[in-house]
Amino acid sequence: MAITQAMCTSFKVALLNGEMDFSSDTSQVFKIALFTSAATLDASTTAYSTTNEVTGTGYTAGGNTLTISANPASSGTTAFLDFADTTWTDATITARGALIYKADGATNPAVAVLDFGADKTSTAGDFQVQFPTADATNAIVRIATP
Repeated sequence: MAITQAMCTSFKVALLNGEMDFSSDTSQVFKIALFTSAATLDASTTAYSTTNEVTGTGYTAGGNTLTISANPASSGTTAFLDFADTTWTDATITARGALIYKADGATNPAVAVLDFGADKTSTAGDFQVQFPTADATNAIVRIATP
């Protein structure tokens, strides 16, 4: 089992089909769920699933709702957006990675997989996912030409 950081291929197709809107459609909700090292998540992940999702004090299945902190923008030939950092408070959990997905109540399509590089643990404290700088080089969601 492995978690490999990637933009999900199905997300790229959903963008081209107009199924994802990160700025004007406020009815679209994006979430982040945490997963254990037993999870298999990578570019081929198509949807959120509870399989090998973290359990523990301070964590609810499905994860946290994300807030877009930087609307889609561009720099050079790269488009990007950013989410606000998210925190599970007073949590006792261990996570190896995360899945960002669109919470639509039906198919919950995947957006991106995050690999933390190693297990990260909180014990009766805050577990925070900090997103990188919102720019063409670092933003967690970037679309660039090769």
